[in-house]
Amino acid sequence: MAMLCAVSFNRYGRLYYFDPGEFRPNVGDKVLVPTDDGPEVAECVWAPQWVDDAGDPPRLLGIAADEDLKRDELLRKRKAEAKVAAKKLIREHDLPMKVVAIDHVLDTGAGQGPRTTIYFTAPHRVDFRSLVRDLGATLHCRVELRQLSARDSARVQGGIGSCGRDLCCATFLTDFEPVTIRMAKDQDLPLNPLRISGACGRLMCCLKYEHPLYQSFQAAAPAVGTRVSTPEGDGRVVGHSVPRDAVIVRMDADGSRCACSRASVCGPRKAHDEKYN
Repeated sequence: MAMLCAVSFNRYGRLYYFDPGEFRPNVGDKVLVPTDDGPEVAECVWAPQWVDDAGDPPRLLGIAADEDLKRDELLRKRKAEAKVAAKKLIREHDLPMKVVAIDHVLDTGAGQGPRTTIYFTAPHRVDFRSLVRDLGATLHCRVELRQLSARDSARVQGGIGSCGRDLCCATFLTDFEPVTIRMAKDQDLPLNPLRISGACGRLMCCLKYEHPLYQSFQAAAPAVGTRVSTPEGDGRVVGHSVPRDAVIVRMDADGSRCACSRASVCGPRKAHDEKYN
């Protein structure tokens, strides 16, 4: 058993889990968390509680003080200024770029000075060397531009999926696993791009979630066209209903269709029942 709490840097954003240590923040409290660029302010969205398997999460640095909140407010102001300047200069340079997110690091005292990172999307590679020079002169800091893929852009911006929930990539997904059109075919989904594409325009990540279940079902269930014997009589398999763990059988007697459990038409189960019943 270990104590664990969750924080978020943005409302409805990705959750990050920390060991609260001796601190006991309440939901909504501002806390200090360690990052690669130094301590940052985040909001506690899940109060500390005991969990069975916490792993080895990093530890909270403490409750945010007034100077930490002022520093966070200054950071947000710098991000807003950088976003306005970036959009203006992109229009002036007539570049096919769209600003997705801004990240700003104040002077950490290590001699590196402040740094602004601008994340953008573009239909192709863009020569932004002159843009970087103008941004550096405007913002008076070191500027970096990073081009994001469609999936990474959706992760950064967030949004609502076709299921009505927040995007998986913006909440809990840490890695993008390969998703193929074959997964949609195995799940008997309509191959309509509008139905199987996510907010990023790529195949929905959730196609991967249930695919192993469909694979195991198809490996064990009678294939479409196979003749089977059911409790209602003999027939031919004309379809599968994976969520119900059933097969659709067209009866020989009257041509009607019925949904039979997979166990009732599979050979090993039938052989077992005939032997021991």
